Amino acid sequence: MSWDLPTPFVIDLRVGSEDIDGLGHANNAVYVTWLERCAWRHSQRLGLDLAAYRRLDRAMAVVRHEIDYLAAAYEDDELQLATWIIDWDQRLRMTRRFQLQRPRDGVTLLRAQTTFACIELSSGKPRRMPAEFLDGYGPALIGA
Repeated sequence: MSWDLPTPFVIDLRVGSEDIDGLGHANNAVYVTWLERCAWRHSQRLGLDLAAYRRLDRAMAVVRHEIDYLAAAYEDDELQLATWIIDWDQRLRMTRRFQLQRPRDGVTLLRAQTTFACIELSSGKPRRMPAEFLDGYGPALIGA
């Protein structure tokens, strides 16, 4: 695969019949679900799972998605979705980049960027990232 950036975290996806809309291709809302799944699995790989979020009373919450839909996915397509942490301020915000490819023909179907903010779970308010977030997400930053 030809990824936009080096050393991606990658998940495999398969387009199911439930993902298809009335136009015969994967619905755009399904892609957002895939982005969340990929980001969450990457966080888990970095040691920041739901249990850690709850223990720390912190979470990374989406504040903005920017998505470029470049080509359609169809039922039974096998896909790969990559993510990278490309920016963070080490306080409140972190940005992930995504690229979705269809290995069979090498086509990039989507490029996206998501901005997250650290929140306190108990209040829902923005709060500084705890040291565990810095230790977990920091090494995954591109160029770190």
